[in-house]
Amino acid sequence: MRIETGRMLIRPFQADDLDDLQEILGDPEVMAQAEPAYDAEKTRAFLMDFCVARQGAVAVCLKDSGKVIGYALCADRHEKDVYELGWLFNRAYWRQGLAYESMSALIAYLFTEANAHKVFAEAVDEIKSVPLMKKLGLKHEGTQKKHARDNTGAWRDLHFYGLLQEDYLSNQMIFSVSETPPNCDA
Repeated sequence: MRIETGRMLIRPFQADDLDDLQEILGDPEVMAQAEPAYDAEKTRAFLMDFCVARQGAVAVCLKDSGKVIGYALCADRHEKDVYELGWLFNRAYWRQGLAYESMSALIAYLFTEANAHKVFAEAVDEIKSVPLMKKLGLKHEGTQKKHARDNTGAWRDLHFYGLLQEDYLSNQMIFSVSETPPNCDA
């Protein structure tokens, strides 16, 4: 997989992405709703065993420099053609629209090129990623009370969001039709 957006390249992780990935996974604020921040050895093992060997995630890179600024989970999890999404971005690149740009491109790829049936994401409590999930078109599908621990060990609610291919494609069709030039007779 290789996806280009205006500012980014989404590609498979490589062994030499270790330092950039450590900047992300080693940051306690980035990892606040996930696990405790990773040390260098845990990041190396995760990179090689999950990201590279199992191809469970992709790297989100700046096109101009090649720097990895994001980790995007993109795993065919439960059934064929049902993909779990997740994302963590280097804090220095927050609030620039990069997560939306990259994840919307990844979702488009999964539905139009990989023929995914569904994508889904999980969120512990109502964390910062929930507004992004909604902006990406994912709909709340349910909540499991006190189902997951955060990085402090506290029990939190786990919220599930999903988007079906048919809903994605029908929304794309509505968007395309609304762009019809005003002087068109059709």
